[in-house]
Amino acid sequence: MRIPIVAGNWKMNMCSADSVALARSIRQELTDPGGVEVVVCPVSTVLNAVSDALDDSSISVSGQNCYHAENGAFTGELSPQMLHDAGCTWTILGHSERRHIFGETNALLNQKIKFALSSGLNVMFCIGETLEERESGTMNDVLQQQIGEGLAELNENAMEHVVIAYEPVWAIGTGLTATSEQAEEAHAFVRSVVQDKFSGTVAESLRIQYGGSVKPDNTVELMSQPNVDGALVGGASLDAESFVAIVRAAQS
Repeated sequence: MRIPIVAGNWKMNMCSADSVALARSIRQELTDPGGVEVVVCPVSTVLNAVSDALDDSSISVSGQNCYHAENGAFTGELSPQMLHDAGCTWTILGHSERRHIFGETNALLNQKIKFALSSGLNVMFCIGETLEERESGTMNDVLQQQIGEGLAELNENAMEHVVIAYEPVWAIGTGLTATSEQAEEAHAFVRSVVQDKFSGTVAESLRIQYGGSVKPDNTVELMSQPNVDGALVGGASLDAESFVAIVRAAQS
């Protein structure tokens, strides 16, 4: 059985006081996550403070990105070791905003994923198609390429520490959400690609999150699909009540 995972990507929002207050509110409401793995992903400058606020709780902390070196002349970057030091056990890699705004390629993401995993971090690996790619009929080709190139040279043991987040680019921050049928179709395809690339065992145990305007009122329908194993939540994760409601919906 796959344990659902709900992660809140806070993106470039909130300084220390607001971040700590949000973390404490979530912790207070989720003393028992009820079989759902819960992760929060704050901006890097507040990782230590948020980790301290969640110390000895069931809620994990994640970076939003990391580089593929432990240290060096890489101005502005963070290493997996630095994320560990700040209390993180996870990192997000491959988010569409990193791909489309900052030009990150599948090859670069593969380097990042391999180094993050070898450094002991768990990885939420984001994939997804644009509206143009979906409407042109190339969606599956795009997803297959992102998986094939992004997860190149990984073995089955490494995949135990990877979650794939399917995030249709056209649904991120737009208020649009894939229907439950669209999400299930994409997740089932992703699982089939992973099965072909690795094995049926890896594919069956892999958790695939949905991301893209996830809200409390659409979580139950999305999570009721057999291949949807969680959510990567954007804007709704900035409000404790909304985020906790999404976790509660995932519990059901």
